[in-house]
Amino acid sequence: MDDYKEDSLTLKGAVALGTGVMIGAGIFALLGQVAELSGTWFPYIFIVGAIISGFSSYSYIKVSNAYPSAGGIAMILTKAYGKTTITAAASVLMALSMVINESLVARTFGSYTLQLFDVEKDSIWVPGLGVALLILAYIINVAGNKVIGKTSQFMAFVKIVGILIFAIGGLWAAEFTMSDLVPESTNTENYSVASFIGAMALSILAYKGFTTITNSGGEITNPHKNVGRSIVISLIICTVVYFLVATAVNSSLSISEIVSAKDYSLAEAARPAFGDYGLYFTVGIAIVATISGVIASIFAVSRMTAMLTDMELIPHSHFGMSGSVQKHMLLYIVVIAIVLTIFFDLSRIASMGAIFYLVMDMIIHWGVFKHLRKDVKANGVILISALLLDLIVLTAFVWIKASSDMFVVIVSAIGVVLVFAGEKWFLHWKKRE
Repeated sequence: MDDYKEDSLTLKGAVALGTGVMIGAGIFALLGQVAELSGTWFPYIFIVGAIISGFSSYSYIKVSNAYPSAGGIAMILTKAYGKTTITAAASVLMALSMVINESLVARTFGSYTLQLFDVEKDSIWVPGLGVALLILAYIINVAGNKVIGKTSQFMAFVKIVGILIFAIGGLWAAEFTMSDLVPESTNTENYSVASFIGAMALSILAYKGFTTITNSGGEITNPHKNVGRSIVISLIICTVVYFLVATAVNSSLSISEIVSAKDYSLAEAARPAFGDYGLYFTVGIAIVATISGVIASIFAVSRMTAMLTDMELIPHSHFGMSGSVQKHMLLYIVVIAIVLTIFFDLSRIASMGAIFYLVMDMIIHWGVFKHLRKDVKANGVILISALLLDLIVLTAFVWIKASSDMFVVIVSAIGVVLVFAGEKWFLHWKKRE
């Protein structure tokens, strides 16, 4: 896993990588959060989120097709802005959003696992199991477990097939008909336009895994074409799966039931449809999805931050530890993720991840439009459309959160300011040195 090999990843392999990262833990963690903000229309929110992510992917596709690289987002930012504060800060925001996602998935692991036992949903075991998963993922990554590397695609296949079985089985058990595709209009007045847009912000998190494909640009066969193709195919597959799952849950549970069980809504939806066996099956798939997702994500973000260290864009201290920079980064990342898992609930973790990701995404679009548009032959209208869509979604989401949970907005804002200020100071100090 540590080595890059040109032409080692086929188009099918790249699609498997993208869907493996996107499908799974995200849908388990985010479905209930999206339903809370959009009511019975939440299955369609995932379609809108896919459209927005499609616009967003355009910048990544155009630059990655022109300059396929293992650098991924860091490469795009460096091409657009050079080794500047903006490049460093935006890269750190992306890394932080990935760490936040690890905390989100870790707590999801705890929430779903506890469905097998008679334990309160607010039990201390939720963060406890999440912390245990993060420690396990750290140990596996440090050990360089080859078995995990060989079985990662198999685990991705298992969780995707399992989720599809749940979705199709849920629709069959609920005696789904085509008329059920039209959501009930009752209680729609309880959701504002801003609330629907806020739901879109969370749904986008379920698709942001497509950026992982850009990090493999140097390994994909015929990268100048296949990077873009694999991103588009992955987004389409994920959209179909998310819509089927959301529709199945919507058919099995009322919105109030989904919201009440928003941290483990798929498991709750399995009870009326399949009984205890369905619950065990769903929880089993959730456990596979969360474990594989955390292990892969921790490796990816450690590789990204190690690369930023080599580029001298972020500070690094060994603190007396031996080993490679990536091994050090593994420890720092897991410690941050553990702190978030202990002190923040799923809703707050997801909100912070959405804010950091959207800010970074807007910086990418502006950089490509301003500095790389002609070079990569990108359509300026699409780039600006992607930027404006992100801005609208981010503004509405922050407005909603400011009304219901000002704390998470303040923490996110402080985080963004500290990242930019810290990077400006570090790069200035580095230049003087």
